Amino acid sequence: MGAAFFEEMQKEGGTVVKSGLCVVCKGAHLLCGKPRCPLMIKFYSRQRSKPLTDMRDLAGSSPPAVFVGRYGYPKVDIGPLVPGEFGDTSIMDTPERWMGKSIDEVVDMRYRLVRGKYTIDAKDFRRYGKIVGDIQELALTERPVDVEASFRERPRGRIVLDDEVQPFGPSARMEGFRKSNGKWERNLEKNFYDTDLNATKAVLEAYNSGTLISEIQKAFSVGTMGIEKNRRFVPTRWSITAVDDIIGKDYLKRTRFYPTIDDFRVYRWEQLDNRWCIVMMPTTWRFELIEAWYPDTAWNPAVSAAPAGDCASDHMGRRIEIIHDSEFFGSRWEYAHIGGCYYASRMAVNELLEREGRTAGAVICREAHPGYVMPVGVWNVRENVREALRQVPLHFDTLDKALDYVCTIMDIPKRTWIRNSDVFTDFLRQRRIEDYYGAHATEIYGER
Repeated sequence: MGAAFFEEMQKEGGTVVKSGLCVVCKGAHLLCGKPRCPLMIKFYSRQRSKPLTDMRDLAGSSPPAVFVGRYGYPKVDIGPLVPGEFGDTSIMDTPERWMGKSIDEVVDMRYRLVRGKYTIDAKDFRRYGKIVGDIQELALTERPVDVEASFRERPRGRIVLDDEVQPFGPSARMEGFRKSNGKWERNLEKNFYDTDLNATKAVLEAYNSGTLISEIQKAFSVGTMGIEKNRRFVPTRWSITAVDDIIGKDYLKRTRFYPTIDDFRVYRWEQLDNRWCIVMMPTTWRFELIEAWYPDTAWNPAVSAAPAGDCASDHMGRRIEIIHDSEFFGSRWEYAHIGGCYYASRMAVNELLEREGRTAGAVICREAHPGYVMPVGVWNVRENVREALRQVPLHFDTLDKALDYVCTIMDIPKRTWIRNSDVFTDFLRQRRIEDYYGAHATEIYGER
């Protein structure tokens, strides 16, 4: 992508998207005013367009996996994700197991999942009978289940790429499908039959009992949690963020009141050409996610001259687009511009704080380099932050020293991270009570 792509758009009468807008939109909100995201069109053109199957029937072992669309809500498409192969396909829909895999491996694995589509009313799903029941059972099942799907036409199309959901392959409208019986995940089964338990408590009970977040998200999306009369299907994209947010907020009820950590820490990690540095500060709760998108990455295709002296530019003079969202002790009420990645990373940080019984200020610095050529879903942020926080951190006695170390890992200089951070800026500018007493101890208490 880059200059050539935008030159093509101009030749076709298109309008070049304003620099930085793509980082905020991420293909979801169509902020450029176009009917389809031009970047996603480019992604799709790179993918294989051949049909996954030459037949209108497809059989295989679903990981198990389901998908609930969001367009036209509450009238949405639901259906299973079916590979054309049998056996243990569970890894295809378990992002917790994808650490160490390349983008090509993730995309190729997910491309083999064909989505069947069947339209329902998400708020009145019970009237659709057996097909809805089978989709719910599939989402609750613990291990791969053999599925046969019949389509109106051959599954064709492109791989679906989205910054919120895992990729998956071609789709086709489904006439029906059959599945074998499977054992339900025990915590999700309990929640399904407890029709007096609200959805928030159901999510937390399953999570605290050891159910994987990806499994909870599937069950949440197909109306198997919550008080009976309130149950409904939830688009997969929304359910992913909802589950991360529910778990993160529950942690914060406790973690924000724990004692602070004792020093400054830096955790580092690198995966899929993304560099991560997580700075933990000995302060009351505050949190920030800063994403720096280099040219030729998923959400920074534009070529633009950086202003003179702008630190957020690479050696070619092209702009590095930086976006951030933050909160302080009282949390935030507006939905984060960064989207689901914010809530996934906040949840991951609070997992660590809960394990330690401590609170802290946390700033996640992410550099997305050109090897990150396409979006692969929120799991990428959640699991990489989790993995970073499993590493042994380096300890420092000042923020300045911690940021000096960050800049040995990252390409962006310290002053640029500070300029684009609410939390760093507040810490460096705000006088704290210990600063006051340190400076005025003699004046207040006199000579000892």
